[in-house]
Amino acid sequence: MNTELKAIERPIEVNESFFEKVKPHAELIAAITSGVLIAVGWTLEKIDWSTTSIIAFLFAFVIGGFAKAKEGIEDTIADKELNVEMLMIFAAIGSAIIGYWTEGAILIFIFAMSGALETYTMNKSHKEISALMELQPEEALLIRGNHEATVHVSELRIGDHILVKPGERVPSDGKIIKGQSNLDEAAITGESLPVSKGIGEEVFAGTVNVNGSLTVEITKPSSDTLFQKIIQLVQSAQSEKSPSQLFIEKFEGTYVKSVLAIVVLMMFVPHFALGWSWTETFYRAMILLVVASPCALVASIMPATLSAISNGAKHGILFKGGVHLENLSHLQAIAFDKTGTLTKGKPEVTDIIVVEELERQPLLQAVASIENHSNHPLAQAIVTYVKKETGSTLAHPESIEDVSGYGVRASLDGLDWKIGKADFVGKMEAESFSNGIAKQLASEGKTIVFVKQNETLVALIALKDVVREETKAAIDLLKAKGIYTIMLTGDSEKTAEAIAGESHVDEYVAECLPETKVEKLKEIRKRFGTVAMVGDGINDAPALATANVGIAMGEGSDVALETADIVLMKNDLPRIAEAITLSQRMNRIIKQNVIFSITVIMLLIASNFLQFLDLPFGVIGHEGSTILVILNSLRLLKS
Repeated sequence: MNTELKAIERPIEVNESFFEKVKPHAELIAAITSGVLIAVGWTLEKIDWSTTSIIAFLFAFVIGGFAKAKEGIEDTIADKELNVEMLMIFAAIGSAIIGYWTEGAILIFIFAMSGALETYTMNKSHKEISALMELQPEEALLIRGNHEATVHVSELRIGDHILVKPGERVPSDGKIIKGQSNLDEAAITGESLPVSKGIGEEVFAGTVNVNGSLTVEITKPSSDTLFQKIIQLVQSAQSEKSPSQLFIEKFEGTYVKSVLAIVVLMMFVPHFALGWSWTETFYRAMILLVVASPCALVASIMPATLSAISNGAKHGILFKGGVHLENLSHLQAIAFDKTGTLTKGKPEVTDIIVVEELERQPLLQAVASIENHSNHPLAQAIVTYVKKETGSTLAHPESIEDVSGYGVRASLDGLDWKIGKADFVGKMEAESFSNGIAKQLASEGKTIVFVKQNETLVALIALKDVVREETKAAIDLLKAKGIYTIMLTGDSEKTAEAIAGESHVDEYVAECLPETKVEKLKEIRKRFGTVAMVGDGINDAPALATANVGIAMGEGSDVALETADIVLMKNDLPRIAEAITLSQRMNRIIKQNVIFSITVIMLLIASNFLQFLDLPFGVIGHEGSTILVILNSLRLLKS
């Protein structure tokens, strides 16, 4: 009994699988079938099988035009507004009424082909999303005590521990609690080189564990991962229409009504005013119905926008909608946050000066041993540097006291140590140390940490939030495009001046609070017009919202995804220039499409009134222009 049931079910499964594969290509298959039927009908007409040829043409009408006719009727009922699809239906029917079955069928065929091409563009733009969704695993290896169990990712909860083996994809966002490995994060950041990660570092769903076994603690449910937010963001962007597209859609309804009104007048006025025959009058009215339809104009924008959004997503530039992509090409100025945007966001040791009487390595080891007990970013930067520089094991101080706002006091190896600000170790002594070099280093935007051993100042360590390697190139690219660059920072005047000089920005504003940045951005908008703000998406949120275009950095942080209009999935500033170039290309292609489609429509209408144009050429000219603008838009899919 069960065997029989399985035998019955299997063909059904095969059929369902077949239809699923064919479904995305249904429009193209229908269009090709329509074309074959037209060829059959034309052949039958040539051998005087007129009735049979008409039947073939009727099938060509129904099969080729069904999808577009259904779409047109449904949209007309839903929007209570006539559309281009309805014009095509009327034109095809009109052609058949006056005996031009071949031309009417060709009109349907080319219209169906242009529809299939537009659907291809849509499918192509969704391809990256489908590919992303396939990258996230459906199952995870859950660790409970000494037992392991394979569970669906939807069952994972915050705090669960999972095992990610070499070669596997990380199933959900979390942090490493055991192990070290290289992770391929190309799906998230677009960066091809694997990133080395160890205990305490974050891992993201969809990334590949290259070579080490990792135990990961889940920090987010599978529905709220960065991966899922990327997918939702791009899906949302593809559904949001640009201002140009919205204008065309509003214009379409009025235009269609106007064309139909003129067609009705065309059926009567030339007969009485110009002495045309009724046949000629009706024939010209049908040609007008065909050539005046704004198919190419309507198809000028959406395929281009979708292609550009798809291209951006492929390169780690996520647009939240066509409006932001369109606005990007009009930028006159860009304001940058400093920390984490122009700079790495973490202080690094740049200079170490030790008195000649002491050996450098033992002293640094002692300083790092003391600073290792502090969570201050400067202390952690010193520890990181010393570990990398010396590779030696750190000691444990006999006693340690944190003096809030000043530094740390400790005893180590029988010596008393003070590490911190100039005021903490003695201001006059600090200012005169090594011929007053501290003043020079401070003028370069560096933070100075002094080291005192017993009662003697023995060393100075300078740290700085270092400008990213790619910052200068990125700013220079923007300036080459004629875009004015401004840095807004909460740092002191000296630090701001030093960083501005290194990063090549045109102007800087120091000592900015979040509300100050908003005021400055308003001033910049008055000066330049369209302005972008680039920040980390957290304390810069008000400024991001104030700018015409908000661009978020921050390795794809949650707040960045929610706040900005455009997200750079990797902290890669040169991507901004790429995004602007992509926007300019899109607007240029849209402009080409619009000018070309309007020119073709005007030429065809004029030729029809002058009685130069026959219906077959009207069909080819009109529908051919639609296909050409879609093909032109598809160029944006290429890098």
